[in-house]
Amino acid sequence: MAMVETTVVLKPQREWRKGMTYEKLIREMDASFAFPGVTNAWTMPIKARIDMLTTGIKTPVGIKVFGPDLEGIAEQAQRLEAILNDVPGTRSVYAERVTGGYYLDITPRREALARYGLTVEEVERILETAVGGMNVDRTVEGRERFGISVRYFQDYRSDPEALKRVLVPTPAGPPVPLGQIADIEFRTGPPVIKDENGSLSGWVYVDIEGRSVGSYVRDAKRAVAAKLPPKPGYHIVWTGQYEAMERVRQRLIFVLPVTLAIIFVLLYFNFRSVTETLIVLLSVPFALVGAVWLMFILGYNMSIAVWVGIIALAGLAAETGVVMIVYLDEAYNRWRAEGRLRSLADLREAIQEGAVQRVRPKMMTVLSTMLGLLPIMWSAGAGADVMKRIATPMVGGMATSTLLTLVVIPAIYMFWRGRGLPPEAE
Repeated sequence: MAMVETTVVLKPQREWRKGMTYEKLIREMDASFAFPGVTNAWTMPIKARIDMLTTGIKTPVGIKVFGPDLEGIAEQAQRLEAILNDVPGTRSVYAERVTGGYYLDITPRREALARYGLTVEEVERILETAVGGMNVDRTVEGRERFGISVRYFQDYRSDPEALKRVLVPTPAGPPVPLGQIADIEFRTGPPVIKDENGSLSGWVYVDIEGRSVGSYVRDAKRAVAAKLPPKPGYHIVWTGQYEAMERVRQRLIFVLPVTLAIIFVLLYFNFRSVTETLIVLLSVPFALVGAVWLMFILGYNMSIAVWVGIIALAGLAAETGVVMIVYLDEAYNRWRAEGRLRSLADLREAIQEGAVQRVRPKMMTVLSTMLGLLPIMWSAGAGADVMKRIATPMVGGMATSTLLTLVVIPAIYMFWRGRGLPPEAE
């Protein structure tokens, strides 16, 4: 027995004990269902199916050991199991046993077959019929169809001694017992043989808790590199959710700079000024401060969903910064056209006028966004975990972005526009 799947149906969350969370529930169940020789791995049913279809691994992290020999693969996998047990964040680790199966092998002796005028195919056909059973006909009973299978009674095929007495017809003489023309013995062998990319493989399943997949794999790789020297002909590949994250990370390395570049180009076409464009883009790192702090408070790790929220936050932050700059430019241009902009004191009054006009639309923008996302933050249904991690960077980022837009941008704008103006009007 290699795998047992058990589906646990949870009660509605309102009926849970006070303070109970999903992670606490898993820890309690993991401690309660600890059986010798059985390793637990906790996941969601649909998610497990998706993971198995994409990578074959049904735990967050998996390791595939490739090599030319199953015994060597088993040795490497079991050493990995021992090493990963000591890595912080490991809930369970299990290396598939690629050896240890028990088989009854029937090996025909070709010299004996030739003496009786038999072929290997004829012997295999007799074994298939006598031991495995062969469909010889079909019975029709109304709309039902049943196959008719023929084979020996259980007593004649229940052990090796009985199999040795199975009679094999010969072309020119009486039938001979199977024991005279074949060797019958029990042997150990692989319970399953996995092949990938033309190489034999063995899999190690790792379930983690309290850590992000990326940080865990980084620590695990360091531990493996320090304690498991490379073996010629063998290599390991990290897979599972980590493999999907690596693909997304490589894509984000391209997507994030392209997103910021598009925002920069659009802002430049609007303002026709590199300085004003850079001032607006300052809202992005300020918004990230709030996003990181709220994620830290809620205990969220970096994930694909978080990166999606950060990309959306970058667009929102730039949008709110644009509105502030537009109001400041409007006040600045009006004062200068009226000839009232003669000193830094006049510039300060113009900026204050423009910034004050921005307070109400800024607060409306921020509050409408945050109020729209709060129901997601309080949700607890299916898919809530993913949606919370998308909404969290946006909620936290809009808070710090508000401070930047109302306090920092006017100060930077005054520093930029005030170059060359005297402190007081002459």
